[in-house]
Amino acid sequence: MDPPPGDHIRKTDTYCRYSITPDERLLGTLRFLATGESLSSLHYQFRLGISTISGIIRETCRALWNCLQEDFIPQPTRDRWLAIAEQYYNICQFPNCLGSVDGKHIRIVKPAASGSECYNYKKFFSIVLMAITDAEYKFISVDIGAYGRSNDSQVFKMSTMGRRLYGKTFDFPPARPLPGTSDPPMPFVFVADEAFQLSSHLLKPYASRGLTQTQKIYNYRLCRARRMVECSFGILTSKWRVLLTAINLNIETVDEIVKACVVLHNFVLTKEPLSFDDQSLESTCSYYTSPGFRSSVACSTIRDKYAEYFVSPKGRVDWQDQIV
Repeated sequence: MDPPPGDHIRKTDTYCRYSITPDERLLGTLRFLATGESLSSLHYQFRLGISTISGIIRETCRALWNCLQEDFIPQPTRDRWLAIAEQYYNICQFPNCLGSVDGKHIRIVKPAASGSECYNYKKFFSIVLMAITDAEYKFISVDIGAYGRSNDSQVFKMSTMGRRLYGKTFDFPPARPLPGTSDPPMPFVFVADEAFQLSSHLLKPYASRGLTQTQKIYNYRLCRARRMVECSFGILTSKWRVLLTAINLNIETVDEIVKACVVLHNFVLTKEPLSFDDQSLESTCSYYTSPGFRSSVACSTIRDKYAEYFVSPKGRVDWQDQIV
């Protein structure tokens, strides 16, 4: 039998003093995550030493991840993938979509003796949160801790989920025809921006120059699906405001903090699901021109098939021509 959750952060009383209770440890940690207050501020509020608070935050964040991860960010099964694909089709009208992929830079204070490893193209020091999200803004899979100097495509390729995707070892459902058609089966895919490498299981927009009307509509439809990961990051940082500050702790502790925020994000959305507004509203995703990667003919053909489907009678939506 698993121990009660409080036992993961419970300490033993001694003859010299009483230990800090699990309730106090959790309260202080949640206060830090939700507000982003400095350790000095928490020191006065809770009347605890700064080094003590730092250790409590690290231990409690690790315990939150260990206790909640299995229930709220489980390893996706084939049935789970199919359920996510159904969500994306109902909410975003994007068929055979298993999730949207993107990375977020978590601002930190420059670690000692780190050189430029964490200095990113946005001109601040960071680590990268790489994530796949579903259509209800929940995280399906995350990779945390890559240095900020790495671009999103490099981080994704080096992550476990990237290696499994490009290596085709994800337990994806078998390919199936797009809804309403009897065409050859199309693979299940993730959607991402232009920074990522096109593959048979990852779609990205066409380059933004010289687009045909069909390609513009495809870019718009893909962006409507991809915005889910952007919205997930927005909800995450608005709820756990420590991610809006420059975290002044060592990198290992920052990793634990981000993991705790991610699993608490899923926990809150599971307990209190968001109500969805009209999903036909215009997406605000922007396009940019990038050198990109050379993609195989087969992968480009899959993207072209999706583009053709979005302008066909079976795959079009009423408002797309007015927006593009």
